[in-house]
Amino acid sequence: MIQAFALLLAFQLAGETLRVALHLPVPGPVLGMALLLIWLVARGGPGDDLRHTSGTLLQHLSLMFVPAGTGVMLHVGRLADEAWPIAIALVVSTVLGLAATGLTLHVLTRQGREASR
Repeated sequence: MIQAFALLLAFQLAGETLRVALHLPVPGPVLGMALLLIWLVARGGPGDDLRHTSGTLLQHLSLMFVPAGTGVMLHVGRLADEAWPIAIALVVSTVLGLAATGLTLHVLTRQGREASR
């Protein structure tokens, strides 16, 4: 389990190093996850150790939300002061996300129909 965890951390470190070296606007852990995906595809999937370790981490994923919840509780007064702008931003971003997804699906469906003719 330690080797698999070290492997996950190594890919996270590689992603962070890549982000800093290339001045990319993407978080390092996201790049590390992409590198891990490439490695897993090239390798033909995860080994038993990595599968077990990642499963254990996913079982305890809810613990990762404790710091965020604590931050919300610490700043509940500020959140209450900014409730309307936050609510408007959430509604607008949700509508825009749904519209973008719907338009993308529409375009891809149309292209799929044209390609099958």
